[in-house]
Amino acid sequence: MVGRHSQEILNSIAANVRREREKRGLTQEALAEAADLGSRFVQQVEGAAVNLSIDPLVRLADALEIPVVTLFRKADLPPKRGRGRPPVKKRTAR
Repeated sequence: MVGRHSQEILNSIAANVRREREKRGLTQEALAEAADLGSRFVQQVEGAAVNLSIDPLVRLADALEIPVVTLFRKADLPPKRGRGRPPVKKRTAR
């Protein structure tokens, strides 16, 4: 279980990884390859669904060509959530 403050940091890292990746026109798969990480792991990072150690943070920052501290900046962008099905619209009675 992750504490509230820790989750806020994970959310910022997730949003910053996504923003920097998209700014460079990279797919999650391309970033994963450049960082020598699994694409599923990058998906989990962007979804703030994984606790991170230093090594993958450094690998991601190096692959994005940014200082690792950039990943810790407070971000307003929410973390990316899975591609699950969109919510079903309820039909109204006629």
